[in-house]
Amino acid sequence: MPRPDGRLNHDIDPEERGPQDACGVFGVWAPGEEVAKLTFFGLYALQHRGQESAGIAVSNGSQIMVFKDMGLVSQIFDESTLASLQGDVAIGHTRYSTTGASVWNNAQPTFRPTATGGLALGHNGNLTNTDELEAWLESRPNAQPVSHKVTMDSSNDTSLVTALLATYDDLTVEEAAMEVLPRLRGAFCLVFMDNDTIYAARDPQGIRPLVLGRLEKGWVVASETAALDIVGAAFVREIEPGELVAIDVDGLRSQRFAEPEPKGCLFEYVYLARPDTTISGRRVHSARVRIGRQLAREHPVEADLVIPVPESGTPGAIGYAEESGIPYGQGLVKNSYVGRTFIQPSQTIRQLGIRLKLNPLRDVIEGKRLVVVDDSIVRGNTQRALVRMLREAGAAEVHVRISSPPVRWPCFYGIDFATRAQLIANGLGVEEICTSIGADSLGYISLDGLVEATTVPKDDLCRACFDGVYPVEIPMRERTGRHAIDASTQPALELDGPDAEEARPTAGTRRPQAVEIR
Repeated sequence: MPRPDGRLNHDIDPEERGPQDACGVFGVWAPGEEVAKLTFFGLYALQHRGQESAGIAVSNGSQIMVFKDMGLVSQIFDESTLASLQGDVAIGHTRYSTTGASVWNNAQPTFRPTATGGLALGHNGNLTNTDELEAWLESRPNAQPVSHKVTMDSSNDTSLVTALLATYDDLTVEEAAMEVLPRLRGAFCLVFMDNDTIYAARDPQGIRPLVLGRLEKGWVVASETAALDIVGAAFVREIEPGELVAIDVDGLRSQRFAEPEPKGCLFEYVYLARPDTTISGRRVHSARVRIGRQLAREHPVEADLVIPVPESGTPGAIGYAEESGIPYGQGLVKNSYVGRTFIQPSQTIRQLGIRLKLNPLRDVIEGKRLVVVDDSIVRGNTQRALVRMLREAGAAEVHVRISSPPVRWPCFYGIDFATRAQLIANGLGVEEICTSIGADSLGYISLDGLVEATTVPKDDLCRACFDGVYPVEIPMRERTGRHAIDASTQPALELDGPDAEEARPTAGTRRPQAVEIR
């Protein structure tokens, strides 16, 4: 049995993250309520969808106040800040950058002045036709420029949409949206607002989730139903693919800007969504338990204990244990407070790797044949370090079971996977991956088995990261750029106007508290 060698030499960086969704969006129309606080708690429930920056925009009917900063929702907003954001309409956004720089300039909501006031907008997803949209914006009268997009970048795409909507001086925001939305391609869940109205729109494929909820005195839209629950809103329905919803003093109205062609993201069921969220009428936790059962049927093994990699592997491990009859147990303890930090670790601390996040329960796993259930393998570094750690803690055998098929293709619709060159399953077969991570055996659920466990028809799901079939065409330049251009080379999205240099924070400084836009 391998013993700890006393050296901090794990091949894993604690800053290396698994698959990340681009963003979470939230909006509320509720006269007389504390809409900023409702938005804060909604974003808190959506923190898992983006941990780099967050922002809230609030309108009091005559002006929009935008407050955004780098960091977690709880780090950015406090009682005094929320108290200063008074109004009846609010939207919020929590962001994880896909390929763009993680800087204040790229935080959302974005804002543009309009002929009738202002427009604030938050976006979850990635557009795939930004070259076309940039050319269109340049041809629009009175258009304000947007920094040129070098490669896929959610914030830049968001700025394009906001700028296009603001060019229609002779139309209402709702009418302008019906002009702009049909020309967008890719994945987009948009929540935007003017001084009096909140709007929500979802791409025709419905790749990312977006739901509608009812308050006693208002309405809520959010990326997930869990955000409705936390603010006490009753779930009404999903925003349908290709639908634009507007909510104001006259009530709720809806219209279609495109025919629906449902292609919901399959990876939402595997990892992205909270387990207490409901998508397409299906509770995500229940789907993940079914995935674990299917995984046990496809890849049985003789073992003494099934343990999850917390937290995302827990429902799958429960299902695997139920189906296999092998006892379920907690063999790993997670440090719940290890998250994104702005303190750069030294090389010594960095080499601690996975031990900063997980620690084995030696009394539970020593001498045991383990089935370790995780949601996915991307680069393989995490699993390699995990297997080694379990062996050092006394595990007799380590059998790894994965609740998704091999990830072989990058996502262009808002998930930050590695490039194809970095995806371990792109160059190695299952047996070779098993050898690479040091496990005794390795089993992935089949794509058909995963789809069956979700109970969603296969043709209604986007499976591109598993099978390379993209439901929305990806321009070749985007495919090349997504692979070849590293995030560290991306230019920051420029601010517009004479105050740009003053507003741009320098390294090590914190953004001033608020921006008031009249």
